[in-house]
Amino acid sequence: MAEEVNLKAESSAGFSTRSGTTMAKYQDMIRKSLRKHMEKEGCSVGDNFIKPVDCDMSISGGYVRGEGVIVCSDQITIQDEVNQVVIHELIHAYDDCRAANLDWTNCSHHACSEIRAGHLSGDCHYKREMLCGYAKLRGHEQVCVKRRVMKSVIANPNL
Repeated sequence: MAEEVNLKAESSAGFSTRSGTTMAKYQDMIRKSLRKHMEKEGCSVGDNFIKPVDCDMSISGGYVRGEGVIVCSDQITIQDEVNQVVIHELIHAYDDCRAANLDWTNCSHHACSEIRAGHLSGDCHYKREMLCGYAKLRGHEQVCVKRRVMKSVIANPNL
């Protein structure tokens, strides 16, 4: 069985702010905050809520209702990417926790959660986009979120 994903962000993982706080520290605070708010809402977030798995598709991870967050350990190996996937998928888990009528087989519901995750997770931060080869400076976030939403909704096996 695969070992538990190390959720401790490494201090050398990328960007830092003027105050000296690294992006990894912000990511760690976001993860802790999302977990705390989910538990406050009455959603169970146990030690095994986030798990590494080998994926048969070319994806980074996902959220599965009732099971938790999966991180495709055979697809991503850089800690910053793992952190980003965990944050993105925890936003989906939080949406699922808060919205009693969220239906992942409904294209609109899925797209709405993807839009929130795209904006809130930092997936579409301009530095991350530039590193991926998307060099558009103006309006990049909207384009990025739309691209990621379409990719996710198309890949949903329940639609």
